[in-house]
Amino acid sequence: MTQKVVYLDNNATTMVDPKVFEAMKPYFCELYGNPSSMHAFGGQVAKAVADAREQVKNFLGAKDAKEIIFTASGSEGDNMAIRGILEANKNKKHIITTRIEHPAVLNLYKYFEKQGYDVTYLNVDAKGNIDLNELKNAITSETALVSMMYANNETGVILPVEKAAKLVKQINPKIKIHVDAVQAAGKIPIDVKNTDIDLLTIAGHKIHAPKGIGALYVKTGTLLPAFVIGGHQERGKRAGTENVPYIIGLGKACELAQESLKYEMTEVKRLRDKLEQGILKKVYNAKVNGATENRVPNTTNIGFQYIEGELILLHLSDLGICASSGSACTSGSLEPSHVLKSMGVPFESLHGSIRFSLSRFTTEDDIDYVLKVLPDVIFKLNKISPYQKELKILEEKHR
Repeated sequence: MTQKVVYLDNNATTMVDPKVFEAMKPYFCELYGNPSSMHAFGGQVAKAVADAREQVKNFLGAKDAKEIIFTASGSEGDNMAIRGILEANKNKKHIITTRIEHPAVLNLYKYFEKQGYDVTYLNVDAKGNIDLNELKNAITSETALVSMMYANNETGVILPVEKAAKLVKQINPKIKIHVDAVQAAGKIPIDVKNTDIDLLTIAGHKIHAPKGIGALYVKTGTLLPAFVIGGHQERGKRAGTENVPYIIGLGKACELAQESLKYEMTEVKRLRDKLEQGILKKVYNAKVNGATENRVPNTTNIGFQYIEGELILLHLSDLGICASSGSACTSGSLEPSHVLKSMGVPFESLHGSIRFSLSRFTTEDDIDYVLKVLPDVIFKLNKISPYQKELKILEEKHR
C-alpha cells in the first residue's frame, strides 16, 4: 500500500499544475520550432512566447511586456538585477539589503562586500519586520542599490517594499530598487506599475510552473547591461535560444495564479490558520516565529521548544509529511536559520523550528492528518529531550 503523502513544503517548490503541464506539452514534440526562425513554423512559436510574456506582464501589473525578461530561476534573476545595476553604476560603492534575505541575494551581497563594496544589512525585529527609519538613515550619496525581499521564505512575513521604495526615491531618485518577490508572487497581489520598484524577481517553481524558469521585471528606462552576451534574445539582455516549453508553462502558471489569488488569500489562509492553531492548542511547547498578522497566507513557522528540528522532520517524513526547517537552499547545513537568528529567536526554539507551507492543492484531509499525528511525534521527542525541567514548566503553563 502506497503511503499517504502530505506535502507542506511549497515554499521550497510546488507541484506543476496539470493545466500548466498540458499547456507545455505541444512545445516539446509538435511545435518545436525556434522562435527566432524566419519561417512560419518558428513564427507560431514566437507568438506563443510573446503571449506568455504578456501573461507574466499582466500577473505582475507591468506596463509593457518588454519589461519582462525570462530567466532560468529566481537566483539568476536576482543575480542579473544586482550585478547589472552595479555594473551600470560602477562609481557607486554602497549597497543596502536586509539580514533575512534568501541566499541568492545575501550571499551575492557578501561577495560584493569582499570586492570592496560598503554593505548595509538592515536589522529586523522579533516579528521579522524592518525599520524604515534605519533604511532612511543608511542611505548615502554613494548608495547605488537597495535590494529586499517582498515576503520572507521562512516566516512568510511581508516586508514594506513599496513604502521602502517610495522612501528611497524621495531621498535619491537615482538609487535603484530591486525586490525578490519569489515567495510573494501568487500569494498576494503585485502591481509594479503603481510602485517605485525598478526590478523584481519571480521563480516559476514557486507558483506551480516547472523548475528551471523564472522572470525578471525591469522597469522601462532602467539601464541593465547584458547578463549573457550573444544573440538578440530577451532584447539582448540574456542571449540563448528561449526555453519555450517552460516559458509557456510560466505564462500559464501566472494566469492561473492570478485567478487563484482570492482562494489563496481566503481558503489557503484558513487551512494554514487551522493547522497553526491546532498545533498551538495540542502541543504545549509550540510557539509561532514571526508576525502572525502581516504574512503571506500559506506559511507558518513554528518553534518546538527544547527539541531538534531535524528529528521532527525525520519523524514526520516517516509518516509521509513533508515540511522544512527553513530555506531549501540551506537545509543541508547544520547551522540554525540566519532568518530566525536575526529575529532573536531564543535558542530553545531556534533549533526546533519547522516551516509548514501550503498551496492551493493542500486539502482539509491533509491538515487533519498532520494534526492527528504530529502531537504524538512531539510528545515522543519531548520525552528524550535533555531539558525535562524546562518542558515541565511549559506544560504547566499550557494547562
